[in-house]
Amino acid sequence: MNNKTKIAVLVSGGGTNLQALIDAERRGEIPDGEITLVIGSRENIFALERAENAGIEHVVVHKDEAKLISVLEEHGIELIILAGYLTILSEDFTKKYADRIINIHPSLIPSFCGKGMYGLKPHEAALQRGVKVTGATVHLVNEIPDGGRILLQKAVEIQPGDTAEVLQKRVMEQAEWKLLPQAAEMMSREIREAKA
Repeated sequence: MNNKTKIAVLVSGGGTNLQALIDAERRGEIPDGEITLVIGSRENIFALERAENAGIEHVVVHKDEAKLISVLEEHGIELIILAGYLTILSEDFTKKYADRIINIHPSLIPSFCGKGMYGLKPHEAALQRGVKVTGATVHLVNEIPDGGRILLQKAVEIQPGDTAEVLQKRVMEQAEWKLLPQAAEMMSREIREAKA
């Protein structure tokens, strides 16, 4: 019997973090979890193509939480991973899935986070502030943007001459793509053990 934790990954763009999760799962780094569904917030995003290429079921749900919940329930989803998902989830939704939603944020929370801080913005803010170290944080999701309990963090050094784009790539490669699979396994194991 496969009692792996069923994971849905929610995406809004290119899906680089989704790809990191798919690759980690293929390498056996998420033994307690299985990505069974990818949900895009809009049509024609490359993340959905990545899901297609990996043979993972995928759907588009555009700003309709009732539909999102029904799709998640239909698929028996136990863990939700936000991987570059740009729709803010309501308090009702985050309470329904309390301690079952994780997000990756491209800074060391509590720095450069919160409403409106996504994409290149946290990197631009870090460079503007002149900090020497940034990084990524995986946290549980609650009703406050980037406000949930921190699960994992990894620091990344800022180099002289960094642009926001260069820094974004380094943070992805050195922190995001490592932390997200680790957190996925950590939470999958926790959920699986609670079921046992």
